[in-house]
Amino acid sequence: MLIAVISDTHSRTVSVQSALDIAQARGAEVILHCGDICDDETVHLFPARTHFVWGNCDYLRDDIERAITDIGGTLHGDWGQLELANRSIAFVHGDNRMLLSELEYADAFDFLFHGHTHVAKEHRVGRTRVINPGALQRVAVRTFVLLDMATGEVESITVD
Repeated sequence: MLIAVISDTHSRTVSVQSALDIAQARGAEVILHCGDICDDETVHLFPARTHFVWGNCDYLRDDIERAITDIGGTLHGDWGQLELANRSIAFVHGDNRMLLSELEYADAFDFLFHGHTHVAKEHRVGRTRVINPGALQRVAVRTFVLLDMATGEVESITVD
């Protein structure tokens, strides 16, 4: 199973569509959005198999929530948790440092994804690989990641 993890799209529909096209071509079965989608129009680009959490720039929450319902996606609130392919995944935006730290140090997840900083990076805390996929806005190089659940390999994808 391949999972695409995207964050900080900030209403940039062209970049989002490019990322989604790559994810689909590569065979991503699930998409996680780590917040700061910013508007309902952008939500409508995503397929039903997308899971969303709130970001600090998601001001139009009623419109975004309605759009997520329209596409058949899932809104998890401030953070989400999924069990996929016998692995535990958490995802959060990352602006709430206390929540991010609690999830990092819970030793309850195989993977923790977050955005907010617009800086792609990875580190490990105990059993948890903590990964920021980068952003599709306000960065020199727009990136997201693909996670191969079978191998645990994480690949950073550049979006033109």
